[in-house]
Amino acid sequence: MPTMTIRYFANPSTQNVRDAMAAGLLDCIVTPDAGRRSQVPPTAWICADNACFGKGYPGDDKWFAWLQTLPAERCRFATAPDVVGDAAATLVRSLPLLAKIRSIGLPAAYVAQNGSDTTPPPWGAFDVLFLGGSPECLRCGYIHPIDAPKPPRGCPVLCPSCHRPVTEWKEGAIARGLVAEAKAVGLQVHMGRVNGGGRLQYAEAIGCDSVDGTYIIFGPDINLPKVLGWLRDVNSQHAFFGGSS
Repeated sequence: MPTMTIRYFANPSTQNVRDAMAAGLLDCIVTPDAGRRSQVPPTAWICADNACFGKGYPGDDKWFAWLQTLPAERCRFATAPDVVGDAAATLVRSLPLLAKIRSIGLPAAYVAQNGSDTTPPPWGAFDVLFLGGSPECLRCGYIHPIDAPKPPRGCPVLCPSCHRPVTEWKEGAIARGLVAEAKAVGLQVHMGRVNGGGRLQYAEAIGCDSVDGTYIIFGPDINLPKVLGWLRDVNSQHAFFGGSS
């Protein structure tokens, strides 16, 4: 089996997906939802998401107790609680908990958000830089709530002030600069919400080591082969050209 240069974390939604995880073709993202623990293949690599985005965060005490049940030898990282789209609030929320993650033998991930140019990540306090963030208008500073209703297919999300399309923060210059800084000090980098082949290629090109996405669950029979195809293409190109990150 070829060595993967970028990993894709997915939900263990069907048996075919779990088989791909057991074979090392995908990694598995897990959350504090204990009801899904039995679905995780016993040999799969995992990452522990905090479920703050999905409003499933159970609180600090229950979250930390859950982390202690995870197989540390197969956990690539555990994400500290964050505040979507707000770097300053994320720093306040995450900083006291990063050391707790490390104290139980798990690599700690810190989620970079909009505003990281003025409130940078606490370098040295974590092991994995996680690119989160919300779409924003670079001209007006408007941050579009990531859970807001989406416009019709094919229509861009527009800034309510200047009516220009908003852009993904994690694909902007500030996020790229954070990736370069993280790689320079030997940290791993992860990008959240990667649900297309183009974004996966972009993530690999700027230096990300892994991504996650929910694309597969919206039609596993069709979308699992697509995601595996994206991974083959990206990793093949990386091997052929000698890497772009």
